[in-house]
Amino acid sequence: MHDTLFLFGATGDLAQRYLFPSLLRLLGDGLLPEDFKVRALALSPHDTDAFRDLLRPRLQQSMPAASEADIASLLQRIDYRSVDLRNADSVAEAVADQVGRRCVSYLAIPPGLYISTCEGLAKGGALAAPHRLMLEKPIGSDSESAEQIISTIGQWIDEDRVFRLDHYLGKAAVQNLIALRFGNTLLEAVWNRTYIESVHILVSESEGVDGRDAYYARSGALRDMVQSHILQLLCLVAMEPPASLEADRIRDEKVKVLRSLRPLDAKHAARDSVRGRYTAGSIDGQPAQAYQPPEGSDVETFAGVTAHIDNWRWSGVPFHLVTGKRLPERTSRVVVTLKPVTHWLFERPHRGQATPNRLVFQLQPQENIELGLMSSLAGPEWGALELQPVELDLSVPTGLHRRIAYERLFLDAFNGNHALFVRDDEVRAAWHWIDSVADAWKNADLPLQPYAAGTWGPAEAAGFLPGDVIDTAHGDPA
Repeated sequence: MHDTLFLFGATGDLAQRYLFPSLLRLLGDGLLPEDFKVRALALSPHDTDAFRDLLRPRLQQSMPAASEADIASLLQRIDYRSVDLRNADSVAEAVADQVGRRCVSYLAIPPGLYISTCEGLAKGGALAAPHRLMLEKPIGSDSESAEQIISTIGQWIDEDRVFRLDHYLGKAAVQNLIALRFGNTLLEAVWNRTYIESVHILVSESEGVDGRDAYYARSGALRDMVQSHILQLLCLVAMEPPASLEADRIRDEKVKVLRSLRPLDAKHAARDSVRGRYTAGSIDGQPAQAYQPPEGSDVETFAGVTAHIDNWRWSGVPFHLVTGKRLPERTSRVVVTLKPVTHWLFERPHRGQATPNRLVFQLQPQENIELGLMSSLAGPEWGALELQPVELDLSVPTGLHRRIAYERLFLDAFNGNHALFVRDDEVRAAWHWIDSVADAWKNADLPLQPYAAGTWGPAEAAGFLPGDVIDTAHGDPA
């Protein structure tokens, strides 16, 4: 197990809110090596004592149940170096004294700094075997920039020591998709175009762009969320059964799905997609301001795309992918809607009004799984058999000590397990499809549709949203 972490971007929000608290829990549970060390690196001109003083209250706030002894133990393992990530020599100097240990470098920094930082790591000896590299997605902003990052970094470190992470893959509910799909005959039998009518994948956020203006003005919802989290969920829902749970066998099947995605063309852009930007509104009774991007930016805060997978299993089944900011609630879910029964026997409800069977994987804020069926209301007072929807809760109680996704990903990277990480050909295939959507929008001159903060997106989004969202929405989408 590797015993030294170089954490770049240590003063950033990701590191302070998630990465250091994850390390704290792992340390408290005895899952890290006895001599585990962290070198925190960022541009800010702190010394080690000042950085520890900065981090301590953040750990206390994020992990109120953590003991002061565990917090002190983690802080004692951390030292800090100020480093200019655009200067390879500065990076090399900051890590060279530790490369006699088994090191993992974690780049919690913008992708525009990956190449210069990795050049410095290579100069300092931190990318030579057996050292490893963890990269936060997105890898680049399109196919061209992704290829530049992948090929350049590939000159300094082998692919089998690179761990590209999408934190959604560390969530227990996401991993449970594989267990449910491939561990149950009931689902295996119906998991194809014959029985499934549609699949919806929704990742909605109630928060706005606040604090990420510079990044978001360049990316937008399509590149920020669809390219990463949503396409990973699509792969797990749609992939063929892998030969084994070995990392590369799973990733082989994910790549096949991405390569089967039908490119979006300008002719069908208006039919198969919608893009929007939130205006002023309210969420939970609190006013929310409109998004005002920098002048010249045409980015969307809402994206809905219908994807088609051109293979035997999924031919004709639409996959509706939706994400947006300033929506009514923070939620991530996968909704699999099955086709209606072939012959309807019942008088009530009318066949066209019957609620379809739905399998709902709720990923956040709570993790649970529900199966929607139709059940009988038959009784002596009824002149005909009447059905009503019933929800079966398929969730398994797991106790209160749930792992943060980053805890699992840290452990896997320290131990060299690639199963929950993204391979280079996955990155290339995902960007190839995302570029087709962006190009279709541009060539079709697809307009940005306004939607009020606190609603479920533009009016045109109704056909892309899951039925259970429409059913429970307080009114129609804006």
